Amino acid sequence: MKIVTFSIHRPVTITMFMVAAVVFGFVAFGRLPINLLPDISYPTLTIRTEYPGAAPGEVENLISKPIEEAVGVVSGVVRTSSISRPGLSDVIIEFDWGTNMDFASLDVREKLDMILLPQDAKVPVLLRFDPSLDPIMRVALAGDEDLISLRLLAEERIKQDLESLDGVASVQVSGGLEEEIQINVNEGKLAQLGIPITQVVQRLNQENINLTGGTLKEGEAEFLVRTLNEFKTVDEMHDIVVGMRGGAPVLLEDIADIRKGHKERKVITHLNGKESVEIAIYKEADKNTVAVAGAVKKRLKSIMDEYQRFNVPIQMTIVNDQSVFIENSVNEVRNAALYGGLLAILILYLFLRSFKSTFIISLAIPISIIVTFFFMYMSHVSLNIMSLGGLALGVGMLVDNAIVVLESIDRYNRRNLSPEEAADKGTAEVGQAVIASTLTTICVFVPIIFVQGIAGQLFNDQALTVTFSLLASLLVALTLIPMLASRRLHSTAKSPNAAKAPPHKNRFKLMLEAIFVNVPVAAALWLKKITGGASRTLGVPFRFVLDKFDALLATVTRQYPVFLDRVLQHRGRFLLGTLVLFVLSLFSVRFIGNELIPEMSQGEFFVDIQMPIGTPLEQTDRIINQMAAVARPVPGVVSVYSVSGTSAQMGFSATEQRENLGQLHIQLQKGMVGAAEQEVMDQLREKFQQFPGVEYKFSRPTLFSFKTPIEVEVRGYNLQELERISLALAQQMRDIRGLRDVKASTEGGNPEVQIVFNRKRVAQLGMDVSTIGNIIRAKVQGDVATEFNRMDRKIDIRVRNRDEDRKNVEDLRRLTINPNGAIPIPLASVADVKLERGPSEIRRVDQERVALVTANLKGRDLGSVTRDIQAIIDRLQLPPDFRVNIGGQQREMATSFDSMKLAVALAIFLVYLVMASQFESLVQPFIIMFTIPFALIGVVLTLLITRTPISVVVFIGVIMLAGIVVNNAIVLIDYINHLRREGIQKREAIKQAGQVRLRPILMTTLTTVLGLLPMALGLGEGAEVRTPMAITVIGGLLVGTLLTLIVIPTVYDLVVPEKSHK
Repeated sequence: MKIVTFSIHRPVTITMFMVAAVVFGFVAFGRLPINLLPDISYPTLTIRTEYPGAAPGEVENLISKPIEEAVGVVSGVVRTSSISRPGLSDVIIEFDWGTNMDFASLDVREKLDMILLPQDAKVPVLLRFDPSLDPIMRVALAGDEDLISLRLLAEERIKQDLESLDGVASVQVSGGLEEEIQINVNEGKLAQLGIPITQVVQRLNQENINLTGGTLKEGEAEFLVRTLNEFKTVDEMHDIVVGMRGGAPVLLEDIADIRKGHKERKVITHLNGKESVEIAIYKEADKNTVAVAGAVKKRLKSIMDEYQRFNVPIQMTIVNDQSVFIENSVNEVRNAALYGGLLAILILYLFLRSFKSTFIISLAIPISIIVTFFFMYMSHVSLNIMSLGGLALGVGMLVDNAIVVLESIDRYNRRNLSPEEAADKGTAEVGQAVIASTLTTICVFVPIIFVQGIAGQLFNDQALTVTFSLLASLLVALTLIPMLASRRLHSTAKSPNAAKAPPHKNRFKLMLEAIFVNVPVAAALWLKKITGGASRTLGVPFRFVLDKFDALLATVTRQYPVFLDRVLQHRGRFLLGTLVLFVLSLFSVRFIGNELIPEMSQGEFFVDIQMPIGTPLEQTDRIINQMAAVARPVPGVVSVYSVSGTSAQMGFSATEQRENLGQLHIQLQKGMVGAAEQEVMDQLREKFQQFPGVEYKFSRPTLFSFKTPIEVEVRGYNLQELERISLALAQQMRDIRGLRDVKASTEGGNPEVQIVFNRKRVAQLGMDVSTIGNIIRAKVQGDVATEFNRMDRKIDIRVRNRDEDRKNVEDLRRLTINPNGAIPIPLASVADVKLERGPSEIRRVDQERVALVTANLKGRDLGSVTRDIQAIIDRLQLPPDFRVNIGGQQREMATSFDSMKLAVALAIFLVYLVMASQFESLVQPFIIMFTIPFALIGVVLTLLITRTPISVVVFIGVIMLAGIVVNNAIVLIDYINHLRREGIQKREAIKQAGQVRLRPILMTTLTTVLGLLPMALGLGEGAEVRTPMAITVIGGLLVGTLLTLIVIPTVYDLVVPEKSHK
């Protein structure tokens, strides 16, 4: 091969090329972003619109529906959904993968500008993330300052600083106290004086104003004319004239109490029992979590340093940081790859017993990986579990080509050829087989273009990293390996066939060759001497291990031809037995569970808490603090952060008034993941039983778009029927084994005071429903009349009835609706006022109303539980126009599995095409393909033994296996053909080839298996995702290799005729 000859005769050129590639790889490595997984969240935009005081029904009809209809026609939209809650609408738009979100945002904003919304609704805010996902970071702000000052610091300094950072979508502040000036009006005095509350609001607005009056010229001087009437103090408001009575002015202080206070509390937060202010940071959907979190922490540190210089008594505590788990998980994969590489090198030394040979082959690992970093950077692939998992998987495979090449060179060396000639002929002999085996591994990734859903996004990064690393290893095997193998530093004798050195050599070239070629090899030999001395010092245990390994390898090498000869004599019975074993493994697949992606334990979790409907915020906070106090002493718990007045399912909301909801965030000690984390959850479930009437649900921080494994959609228009069906379904699902935390989105509901007007009576009084409704809202909710300017801050001035005039439903019935009338008319005379329960939220998906029933899994897989749920759905008696579907992870799993099955089939087909081209035969590739189905025996057996469900990650392992497991068979068949072309009989060629290729086959298999072993052990954070792929490949490769050594020779003997030399 020309490239091999060139490499042998131009060592400095090859060395310079490798050095340059490594340098560029190192530079690229420092610039690669870090993430947990490839981006598997749909590109998302959220339109958030506040409509204060509106019930979910009004929010749906007046806000959510018009927005859905307008944005549904935007190009690239695949799904629209909305959640209408009291005073708040969230419309979530999901786009196709790869959509340019800058252009999509412009299109959506253009559609929003054309919508006519209610006058009282605020301007829609466009967010580049899904607010139902958890923030990437939560920060608790506490200290000796009062809660108003802490909230002010968070709102006006920290929030503004953080939102200016690249990648930060939104910063939400909750908890603490917001300052407000309250004008609490006496309802009785207003009615007695005949002054409408709207007039009070108007007078405050008119009095608190600064205006320009133009300019005044006097001679050559010019003066600006200004009217300065803004309130400078709160006391000034007492003397505001709000009306006249009998010719006498009525002052504001005559009808109202004026005081400094705070807005009604919506959220109360505590960190380890101390009240705090929460700062939640949300990233843009397409930004890197670790990069954004790093920038946020850097900015927070600079803010804290500034305040500490001025001795401001505040503390900032990071309660939750997703980037920590991500970095730890990525580091675990990186360590697994490193340990796997060391194990692969160790097994190489056990086989080769040559430090120089081991060193030469081992160079393939670091060089290939470092070069891969450069191509990852160019392809915009991040360092994540899947991409690094591909490298960890490839660590053992990276030396496979080098092993085959060096083993072939070594055989030619033993024929007394010169090092250069041995390297050239040895590499050329196996060059085509090495290229073919590499292409078969790479080509299995081509069908990724047909993989849909989450599987395609997960698989893409791993496919690229494995492809890049294997191509790099192929280049190393065909250039660097023969070049280094041709260098003999201490040769005592030269073959007569050895090439003579050129008569003239450039000194500069000699110097470069010495530095970059001879020095590394000399260093390896020097290191060999050191390790040799250490080995002699520690000698006995190492010698014992080496002797045992040699004895075992000698036994296998000696017995293998004997066993193979017996199999060939009874090939029919052996193949029949193997086929039966394969059929049994296929039958056993039904006993393996299914899931989309393994759930990852992160050393922290949430407890979403729901108190009985109508529970006031203060009581909710008191119970949640008691639950937090119970949780703190549990072994392993580091901190407990509590939030009262909100829940994880709500995202963030400035107007949400679900005072009966709350959440605990439990942080565990470092390293407490998996079973240890689950044990803490079980202990807390038991301890929380002492709180009767409290519902709670455990969940983990959301790292991608699937919050709960089980999600059932009930679709229909009638809200009462949606509630009835979803609650009945939830009740039946609670009886399914393996389900826990079952919850329907229609549970609970908001207590509502519903006012139904008598339109005829209203008309007789010369009034209208709209006017009366505005009066009721002004008296109960109140209006912000104007703002009080204090330095550079604006404080709301709210006007409404005093507390004692709006305590209960009876007070509402007595409200005067005709303030200008001669006789006060109460609300009860024109309307029916009753206490009812309305929906807490109205959800819509693709412009249809939907109720969700969600649940977590325990002890069972997603597939089997889904079948039980489907059986319940099939028994439901549904009204017309109602339907129930299983969505969420199950829907995504079905889509991904179908496309993955197609990808597996296409991968096998492409492997066949490559091998047919290599061997110029249609039969021999078919023989090699036998290794794939029989490798599945090992996959099924491994999954059953380890109780690992079939998931997208397992499918990825199977596709990888299809390209790996055929490599040994390719090399074996290629050498059989080589021997037959030299005139050796078929069966003898089979035996010789098996005996010659046994050693490199065992070496390549064991290096790959040991390279994956650290990943397969499932240690450290994020192990749930990387372990299934590793054990899939290990199980399939071990069984596949065993059958390669036995089945492939047997099928070859059966199928290929004696006279054929192909």
